[in-house]
Amino acid sequence: MRPETVIPGLPCRDLDDVLPFYDALGFEVTYRQQRPNPFAAVRRGGIQLHFFAVEGFDPADSMGTVVVLVPDTGALHRAFAAGLREAFGRVPLSGIPRMTRPRSKQGTSAGFSVVDPGGNWLRISAFADDGGGSADDRLSRVMANASRQADSHGDEAAGVRVLRNGLDRHADAPATERVPALVFLIELLVRTDDRDGAAALLAEVAGMDLSDAEREVLAGDLAIAEELAATLRP
Repeated sequence: MRPETVIPGLPCRDLDDVLPFYDALGFEVTYRQQRPNPFAAVRRGGIQLHFFAVEGFDPADSMGTVVVLVPDTGALHRAFAAGLREAFGRVPLSGIPRMTRPRSKQGTSAGFSVVDPGGNWLRISAFADDGGGSADDRLSRVMANASRQADSHGDEAAGVRVLRNGLDRHADAPATERVPALVFLIELLVRTDDRDGAAALLAEVAGMDLSDAEREVLAGDLAIAEELAATLRP
């Protein structure tokens, strides 16, 4: 017997708003109609989504949310990011649409969110719990809280406050803990269009005296910092 299947139906302003976006993410359009009502279906592996267009719909008012469980959130994020860069030249970090980065959240699996052009949230999580950050990492709980506010709730300003307070409170934390938190804070400042604040923190990270071993551990975060710096260039 086939297992039960649930396929969410999500609103949008126009099918031509959302379908190119999902095409960039690697989804296939499996059905589309314009009459008697605009409707489309997309599929990527085991992920199926249906969309219906509503005249006068404002994506900023959407409450559409889908939880997607996958074996490897990092691999899916890399695939999504590559597709977005190829189709649109960049990965949107703010506004609608946008995509956050995977983050390890203490007590939950690493995950990320996609907000599509219809304002609908795809909340991507892993099947298995990865345990989050190390209990000895003083900033892991801070980053988890900031991620919950900024990525899960969409409140970047609250995430900024949490990170600033945590970095001040743990000013003596080692570089391997501070740099990921600083890079996350830089990303949130970029997302909230605080270009001066982001540039100042990028300069702080660039000026840190890191050992070769620390640079190896922080390679991923330093690469993200370079990518964020590129978004600030004219």
